[in-house]
Amino acid sequence: MGMVEGDVAEGAEARAVPAGEWEREPHPSDSLRTFGAVVQALREHAGLSRAELATRVRYSKHTVESVELGRRMPDIPFVDRAEEALGNTGALRKAARYLTRGEAGLAAWFRRWARLEREAVSLCTYECRLVPGLLQSEAYARAVFEGTIPLRTDEELEAQLGARMERQAMMRERPTVPFSFIVEEHVFRRRFGDAEAMRELFDHVLERSAPRNVTLQVVPLDAGLHACLDGPVQVLETPAGQRLGYSEGQKNGRLISDTKEVSVLCQRYDTLRSQALNPKESRALLERLRGEL
Repeated sequence: MGMVEGDVAEGAEARAVPAGEWEREPHPSDSLRTFGAVVQALREHAGLSRAELATRVRYSKHTVESVELGRRMPDIPFVDRAEEALGNTGALRKAARYLTRGEAGLAAWFRRWARLEREAVSLCTYECRLVPGLLQSEAYARAVFEGTIPLRTDEELEAQLGARMERQAMMRERPTVPFSFIVEEHVFRRRFGDAEAMRELFDHVLERSAPRNVTLQVVPLDAGLHACLDGPVQVLETPAGQRLGYSEGQKNGRLISDTKEVSVLCQRYDTLRSQALNPKESRALLERLRGEL
């Protein structure tokens, strides 16, 4: 994914959405705000700080804060652990049933693609700039958003981070959907933070790519020129069997629905698969890079 993730206009001839559309972000849903207020009230009644609750639910303090402020959709493990940590009243599990997913934190040009992702029967991603959003660790995603220009407020940054982490739940919730990733080696060699943050990233990527329905291939530095040099691309298949593509650049994104154009993208992706390391070799490379830190 790109540095901020956005949506595009509908129609057979999809077009890029102007950069200014990013400013019109939807607000968090009332259900998210209400759930967050309940979490905060129960936490304060229990005499816990956000940091203390974060330790008990095994999420970061930033995640707890984002949930309490209604900026982030809590996943099932968060709800279950928070329920146990805050008295087992049953309130959080019951309230979680009525949560509605908002789209705060998603750039305007990405929103429609994000909705299509949630229903896709397969998803292929090639990335040459960053670790794909679905594989990013929280610290990596935070560093990406903190480096964007123009700078975002803390609230906007948390909304972006929450949206990206929420999207990753899709991979856990859909274990029979094939997810394929092809990523350039130099993406994993690009440093951010300290050695511990880099090790956390490698661990996260290896964990997310371990399930049988997820395939990760790395394009080695010595692979030479290849078929996808035009830039990052994603291709998905809808439940109706339609294939759609998505490409992203500076402050814009484009949904591609033209059959011939999507066919070319699929051919390029399939060709690159044969040029990249196989999944076993790719995991070995990531483990070696982690060991070099």
